[in-house]
Amino acid sequence: MLREHRPQTLFDRIWQNHVIASQTDGQQLLFIDRHLVHEGSFHGFNKLKDKNARVSRPDLTFGIVDHYAPTRVRDIIRIDAAIAGMITQLEENCLANDVRIFGLNDPRQGIVHVVGPEQAITLPGATIVCGDSHTSTHGAFGAIAFGIGASEVAHVLMTQTLWQKKPKSMRVRFDGKLGPGITAKDMALAMIAAIGADGAQGHAIEYTGSAVEGLSMEGRLTLCNLSIESGARCGLIAPDMTTVNFLRNRPLAPKGDLFERAAEAWLSLRGDDDAPFERELVIDGSEIAPVVTWGISPEDALPITSAVPLPDDMTDESRAAHTREAIDYMGLKPGMPLTEIPVDRVFIGSCTNSRIEDLRAAAAVLSGRKSAVPGLVSPGSSLVKHQAEQEGLDRIFVDAGLDWVDSGCSMCVGMNGDLVPPGERCASTTNRNFKGRQGPKSRTHLMSPAMVAAAAVTGHLTDVRDLMGGRS
Repeated sequence: MLREHRPQTLFDRIWQNHVIASQTDGQQLLFIDRHLVHEGSFHGFNKLKDKNARVSRPDLTFGIVDHYAPTRVRDIIRIDAAIAGMITQLEENCLANDVRIFGLNDPRQGIVHVVGPEQAITLPGATIVCGDSHTSTHGAFGAIAFGIGASEVAHVLMTQTLWQKKPKSMRVRFDGKLGPGITAKDMALAMIAAIGADGAQGHAIEYTGSAVEGLSMEGRLTLCNLSIESGARCGLIAPDMTTVNFLRNRPLAPKGDLFERAAEAWLSLRGDDDAPFERELVIDGSEIAPVVTWGISPEDALPITSAVPLPDDMTDESRAAHTREAIDYMGLKPGMPLTEIPVDRVFIGSCTNSRIEDLRAAAAVLSGRKSAVPGLVSPGSSLVKHQAEQEGLDRIFVDAGLDWVDSGCSMCVGMNGDLVPPGERCASTTNRNFKGRQGPKSRTHLMSPAMVAAAAVTGHLTDVRDLMGGRS
């Protein structure tokens, strides 16, 4: 008797491959292929110590110093004692459990969501967890990747498994060809603006369409990184030859014939064409303009050609109240053109936009120009920093008047003095513009690296297309 064919999404296929056990309440025990830990994972290691336990699978666990990594000084004895203690604690916990560690002075150190793909710790078809919400980034490779809490970190450390309830499925299709100057950051912010900061809550997003297929791996990482800002549990993209070519010859990728066999398996993961989704959204990529945020949530995003919303014209009173609160906090006026909003400083970095492609895009705009405001450029990893310096990108940033520093989460989380002063406004490549995210009473506008560079040159939010003039 033939078994009935049940079409599967990419997410279904990977999830099913990792289910160990199921409960009647819908909870399922998943095997975890990769567990990424950073300085904030000390709670999990402490729980291990309390139980006199050790990491169950040190070969599948990777320690990376990023959140507390200072970007201006690498000598641990010269940095704040509390910060140094967090870094040292991670390194000691990893050493005691035979876990590979990319420490502060490791030449491969960087932001966890940059190092994972860079080293091929991240692989298609895998389940990947980390005590950080933006773990969704790794879904760009066709992996199920999501952030977990402290108690879950401990559970994975001890068992290499995790109880989860399967999310609902959602497909977001970007059709058409992106215009000049339009990036994955613009795509993501356009989506979040369309559905809201909780619009995909409880769902796993699969990104499809010609505009997604045309993205580099760096662009796909940015798109999946911002999935969490729409409320999604995770986001992922089916592996293709772009994925395979990126992973080829990476340090921890399979080698030789084993890689070719793995690549064949990765390419077969794509979901069935007739697989059902519980929600679908279609966006015309050709209609996306450069997008910036104006408020205090990633959903407060509009094309740069727009103006600050008018709360008095809104029929949804809750939305109007939020808009008034955001306008007041951000020091704006209803109806003012976005291009009239001044900036006090800029930041290029974070797990969203700090890869070599991002730095090249910003440098292309800044080349031969001066920044009207101070700013900071923090590469996503030490390897990205080295490559950028080989290409001369560092000189472009420095000559423009920006600070070129080491890799770390830096100003994204207001760490180690990399802060936006109270009341100041920052054009930023980061992922969150919440109140005080980059420092107490700081004001953040999210946008692509090229758009940040344009704001740096003019001193206000600017349509980068006006500065391109044949540049790319």
